[in-house]
Amino acid sequence: MRTYDLSPFWRSTIGFDRLLNLVNDTVDNGDTYPPYDIERTSEDQYRISLALVGFTPDDVAITAERSTLTVEGRKTDEDERDYLYRGISVRPFRRVFNLADYVQVKDATFEDGLLRIALTREMPEALKPRQIAIDVAGNDHQRSDRTQAA
Repeated sequence: MRTYDLSPFWRSTIGFDRLLNLVNDTVDNGDTYPPYDIERTSEDQYRISLALVGFTPDDVAITAERSTLTVEGRKTDEDERDYLYRGISVRPFRRVFNLADYVQVKDATFEDGLLRIALTREMPEALKPRQIAIDVAGNDHQRSDRTQAA
């Protein structure tokens, strides 16, 4: 595994704290529990699926903040079983996902041991691209991208 020293960037950049924190946080820390998938379901829609076998919806908390989505799980009722071998892990976890600007959590469903979280990017109207009409100098009409058939 490679390690990266980001200290030269910290010394020479101003205002990029969040970006450098994201890079620093993405370095693999070896914790892969619980396993998850991130998929793009359409141009502005995404889905995160977490494998949470052994958990119930009451054992899981989802928190959406400004630019992060946090999923935490803790088994609340420990049973008094006498396991000979326990291969299904139900240990506490905390998984944090960094969200891009304007990405909102739409809903979450829990079915067959999978927690699915739907996300949508909702760009404000003021930031969406728009067509600008071009005035033609010396004329009283505007030029249009669409020509009318004569």
